[in-house]
Amino acid sequence: MSAAPGTAEAIDEAFGHCERLAKRHYENFSVGTRLIPRKLRKHFYSIYAFSRGVDDLGDEAEGDRLELLDEWQNQLDLCYSGTPTHTYFIALRETIRQFDIPREPFHRLIEANRRDQTVLKHPDYAELLDYCAHSANPVGHLVLYVFGHREPELHLIADSTCTALQLANFWQDVERDYKIGRIYLPTDEMAEFGVTEQMIRDGNATPEFRKLMRFQVDRTRRLFIEGYELVHRVKGQAKIDLALFTGGGLTVLREIEKLDYDVLTKRPEVSKLTKMRLLASAYVRTRLGFEPLPAKIFTPAND
Repeated sequence: MSAAPGTAEAIDEAFGHCERLAKRHYENFSVGTRLIPRKLRKHFYSIYAFSRGVDDLGDEAEGDRLELLDEWQNQLDLCYSGTPTHTYFIALRETIRQFDIPREPFHRLIEANRRDQTVLKHPDYAELLDYCAHSANPVGHLVLYVFGHREPELHLIADSTCTALQLANFWQDVERDYKIGRIYLPTDEMAEFGVTEQMIRDGNATPEFRKLMRFQVDRTRRLFIEGYELVHRVKGQAKIDLALFTGGGLTVLREIEKLDYDVLTKRPEVSKLTKMRLLASAYVRTRLGFEPLPAKIFTPAND
């Protein structure tokens, strides 16, 4: 950082680093942030930089990842009682200060990545939900804080959407996750449906595997439907952005269905064109006074 520490110039420079990281690594930011009020965008970038950083430490870093995660948490703690030195945290400190964001959501995201170092399977759905409460739900809380919503009941509703988004990502990436040693399909449900690790290892989408995936997709869709209430409880730009989160996740589920639940030989993808169509549709429908998302997106693709 070239600017003198603690100056407005240094803070602006730090936000600039966060923005470049977000735009370089997460194409949804180039789509989803276009409608976010300009004064809020930099704060979404700083939150993304924190989240991306902690995920990279948990998934890709060389060396002692737990020690590196401890250092990440030390920088976070300095945002509340000191002066952070890492560029991303210099920006994040301003976001935390402006929106009075508590530590817990950030701590939970770090804890999720600590778990990733030792927990490679989840014995049942309840434990998987607890993992999502650390790895996904805090992001929804942070988004609501930036949009000015501190109501606990809204944060609870957001948990359904965030958990659903995390699960949709897991079902999209069963094959990829297995290659790095992780299985997010609950092991008791794998046994119940007659699915073995060997099937995943071999890329063999048997009828049993497809039935298990259909069960997961249907349950995840119900979570999206539960969480969609949040769209009706917020106003302004937040309504469109929250609808986009739901629309994107439901589209992933529909792509899985189009593959007849075979996520082992081909990864379901949502094209950039489809994302742009979702954005345009949500924006226009909201402005015209309609539901941001059409009813058909909540139904299975093959219905």
